[in-house]
Amino acid sequence: MNALLNDMAEQERLNHFIARIEAGEKIEADDWMPEDYRGTLIKLISMHGISEIMGALPEKEWVPKAPTLNRKLGIMAKVQDEMGHGQLLLRVVEDLLKPSGKKRDDLMQDLFNGDLKFHNVFHMEAKTWGDAGLIGWLVDGAAIISQTNMLGASYGPYSRALHRICAEEVFHAQHGEAIIMALAEGTKEQRKLVQDSINYWWESLLLFFGPPSKKEVGSSKQDVTIRYRIRTSTNEELRQAFFSKYVKRILSLGYTVPDETLQFDEKSKNWTYQQPDWSKLKVLARNEGPRSQDRLSLRRISYENNKWVREALAPEVI
Repeated sequence: MNALLNDMAEQERLNHFIARIEAGEKIEADDWMPEDYRGTLIKLISMHGISEIMGALPEKEWVPKAPTLNRKLGIMAKVQDEMGHGQLLLRVVEDLLKPSGKKRDDLMQDLFNGDLKFHNVFHMEAKTWGDAGLIGWLVDGAAIISQTNMLGASYGPYSRALHRICAEEVFHAQHGEAIIMALAEGTKEQRKLVQDSINYWWESLLLFFGPPSKKEVGSSKQDVTIRYRIRTSTNEELRQAFFSKYVKRILSLGYTVPDETLQFDEKSKNWTYQQPDWSKLKVLARNEGPRSQDRLSLRRISYENNKWVREALAPEVI
């Protein structure tokens, strides 16, 4: 009998929770929330936060190699911003972790152990200055499309953090676009840098949004992030938005997209395209990408070398 009453009370709580988010209310860290909502937020925001930090590393490699002082200052500022975004998001996760007793250090150990993933694009190499520009232009552009989709997220702390992050990401994308435009207006060799970068990064950009949803026949089950109003669009809808925003821009600069099948279908109002090799996501999830281990090693060394700072700032236990 007690178990039945507990189930009824839990269902009533869940119904009230759903009613709140459907009414547009924001859920705060101390509010009751279902465990699948909490777990989804922890997984999503942890990956986002770690990806901001790991995503700064490919461009960090270009700080000493940037072609001019102004470019050096610009990319240094961008790296600092990305690190700040990561710290802000991990702080949001810390509040969600409190009931479990886990802390930020546990998240970092999860990263080093391979349990916490980071975005596929940041496992790749940034071999040329063209790659550095394209990361800002198209990779950050893809991130903006994904993140602005969650500006109205039902979880208040994440929504508020995203408003700050997205405002800065717009500058990052403009910074990358400025690099690409300078190369596009340059020598034949400089123009080739951009085309080579587009060819190299294109598949990674498609993988960035994740695979299309596999809806079971006769099932109306929705993705939990959409059901709980953490985001509003599916992976495929976000990818279509990316095509609509950037394909014409790429072509207008005289470059090509490495997909002869890519075209806009007037009937469906969608882009048709060659599917990427989705199995690569599993390879990258195992940290077996071109620069996965190098980036993890750099992050691990930095974390250990700065352990004394964390200990000095930790509250004294009396």
